[in-house]
Amino acid sequence: MTDLFAATPPALDGIHVGIGGWVYAPWREGMFYPQGLVQRRELEYASRHVTAIEINGTYYGTQKPATYAKWRDQVPPGFVFSAKAPRRITQSRRLAGTQAQVDDFIGGIVELGDTLGPLVWQFEQGHRLQADDLDAFLSLLPKRAGKRVLRHVLEIRDHDAVDAALLELVRRHGVATVFTDSDEHPSFADLSTDFVYARLMRSQARLHAGYPAPALARWAERIQAWRRGDDVADLPHIDASMHAAATPREVFVFFISAAKERNPAAAMALLQALGAR
Repeated sequence: MTDLFAATPPALDGIHVGIGGWVYAPWREGMFYPQGLVQRRELEYASRHVTAIEINGTYYGTQKPATYAKWRDQVPPGFVFSAKAPRRITQSRRLAGTQAQVDDFIGGIVELGDTLGPLVWQFEQGHRLQADDLDAFLSLLPKRAGKRVLRHVLEIRDHDAVDAALLELVRRHGVATVFTDSDEHPSFADLSTDFVYARLMRSQARLHAGYPAPALARWAERIQAWRRGDDVADLPHIDASMHAAATPREVFVFFISAAKERNPAAAMALLQALGAR
């Protein structure tokens, strides 16, 4: 099995493509993980075939700092983790009162070190966000932890909360919003800061790579446009007239949910379309 863990090239300059999590039973026995691969080495394997992973388990509860450090040490240079913030924070009735919980989460996850990417703050459908409370919450999110720059991204799943005022607010705070390619959740590609975070949720079980080749090729074009600093006009926007500065942006793209068994293949195919392998 030695060759299975040979280090792969680092991510394309400023572009990171991956999957949600790495523990998923259908990926075993040849769907993604080779037959016979022990579960404790799945992260090691996955991180050498995609260039980023979104940690979902942190949404349900924080991990010990030692656990984050262990994950950090299992992945190759250039690999990036993003992580969902705990739902006990984002489901709070008063977001402005969560400073202690935010500090606790940040204090542990910085053990990911150089592999730490964006932190995702997911607000579920039905969560009626109050503008002043959200403003106060964004103000308490730290921009740095020691010498490490922190990046924050909001995934807002309540359609009523998505409007031009939200866009103005996140731009003022230097926070990104998730572009969710889904009919179920709000989907908007307005740019608000120096990075882009996309969750692609349309993989199909009948396709080996999850997506038709032309669709992946189009996503590669969009990602390259974002990386250059361009807007992507063929995606939905809250307000296309509110243009963000045309500056190069780091791009994070994850294949999530839908036909989850196909998502690793989709990520690898997109990396190939982008020229990474």
